[in-house]
Amino acid sequence: MRVKRTEVDMAEGDMTPMIDMTFQLIAFFMVLINFAQTEANDNVVLPNSRLVKPPEVALEFPIILHVGADGRIFLGGDDYTAETLRIGLERELAVVRAEGKAVSDANVIIRGHKDVAAGEVQEIIRVCQDSKLENFALRVKEDRS
Repeated sequence: MRVKRTEVDMAEGDMTPMIDMTFQLIAFFMVLINFAQTEANDNVVLPNSRLVKPPEVALEFPIILHVGADGRIFLGGDDYTAETLRIGLERELAVVRAEGKAVSDANVIIRGHKDVAAGEVQEIIRVCQDSKLENFALRVKEDRS
């Protein structure tokens, strides 16, 4: 009896999982980049400091306030003055409360322009304290010289 030989095709791998993983990595890095942009603002040039040290632990509920040289305060995508800042803070604190945390768990990070007056930063801190916020951090740029 005669046996027919059949040509065996090369086995091809399924590319679907690799493509799926690629799209997941792209989405991950897009989200990561968006979070990094919330800590940056083109209107703020941080002052230099030789005494700067990074925080020892990550802040759980940061509220980042960008203070421009003209005194405008940027929170999220909106800008405020010291008088109207309370409105933006209430929005942020509503999120903190919705997650079942206390207002005292929130941390205010103030990124003030190097030319902003210290009195304006003090006024911002006073407005935050009126909203029952207690934890503050000031951001500066490390001076390596």
